[in-house]
Amino acid sequence: MGIEGGNLSSEQLQFFDSNGYLLLESFANPAEIESLRKRMEQLLDEFDCSSTASIFSTKNQQQTTNDHFFESAEKISFFWEEKAFDEDGNLKQPKQLSINKVGHALHEKDPVFNKFSSSDKVSGMLRSLGYQRPVVIQSMYIFKQPGIGGEVVPHQDNSFLYTEPTTCTGLWLALEDATNVNGCLWAIPGSHKDGLVRRFLRDENGVHFDKPSPCYNQKDFVPLEVKAGSLVVIHGDLIHQSSFENQSSKSRHAYSLHVVDTNGCKWAEDNWNSARNSRIEQLFRSLRTREFNYGVVKKKCKEKKRKRER
Repeated sequence: MGIEGGNLSSEQLQFFDSNGYLLLESFANPAEIESLRKRMEQLLDEFDCSSTASIFSTKNQQQTTNDHFFESAEKISFFWEEKAFDEDGNLKQPKQLSINKVGHALHEKDPVFNKFSSSDKVSGMLRSLGYQRPVVIQSMYIFKQPGIGGEVVPHQDNSFLYTEPTTCTGLWLALEDATNVNGCLWAIPGSHKDGLVRRFLRDENGVHFDKPSPCYNQKDFVPLEVKAGSLVVIHGDLIHQSSFENQSSKSRHAYSLHVVDTNGCKWAEDNWNSARNSRIEQLFRSLRTREFNYGVVKKKCKEKKRKRER
């Protein structure tokens, strides 16, 4: 399924409501994909390996969460794969093949990623999902490196980005083909209807889940295999995972956005990125300013076109 005019069809909305996810083919065109990938190549080339960075793991999230992780909410920060280093603490391979992800403010701090994140088709698609005042709250470039790309365990996005009422939606853009071999997403269709299972909290003791993880039957998961350029829309309560390490020789690059609504919704102060609370209104105003400026430019272009046709 694709998308026309930036709006979802009634059939697409019905599928999303029933299953908790939606696959939108060719959401990004080849030029957009190339632009995002080339920009990340530049950021990686400029990244100093000796500078501050940390390992990212969903298996040992409490142990690997540190100040670098907390501060990344407002920055472009780099995170290593768990298996990137040998016993002596040296990288086993070039840094370009050792990074797990880059986050969590690419959509704010980098003009190339900002352009896609705030594009008309993204905002239009969010409006058709019912968002009144959508704000991108975090962004990540995920590599799923060949041979060492780590597993992402079953989770719900609302656990980490909680609002009252819950409003988080994940947007997962495939920058390469994502298959069962190189580590595509997997989801339990309809699991969002059971509501939020647990929350990931930040307090004076650091970060922790308020409840243990349930045990899931892997037979309930279905693979979400997609071509490069496809967008996977993920309900905030959907149980999903990237269930296997990438043991293939191919990477699986993706650009991920998480969006919350700011209309009648309260951002939880005990979210891991609690500092974002003071930035939400500013982020929305910034988005509205870009939309207004774009509308002015578009209107002027139409006026010029009409004058030429006279």
